[in-house]
Amino acid sequence: MTKQTTVRLPPELAEKAEAIARAEGKSLNQLILDALAIEIDRVRSDSDFLNRLKKMVDRDQEILDELAK
Repeated sequence: MTKQTTVRLPPELAEKAEAIARAEGKSLNQLILDALAIEIDRVRSDSDFLNRLKKMVDRDQEILDELAK
């Protein structure tokens, strides 16, 4: 099952993305999916990002624990 969302692109970025998608023979949707997959792979190997994520999750857990008291 897919989830539908709206992405608002500045006109210049949208034009460039559409041109790239056409040149690669894919839809703009597929171009965006591919770019997101690349970014997700990048952050998975970024130790600074993973440390920030862990701190954020730990802090969220602290807040939830406090609310549950």
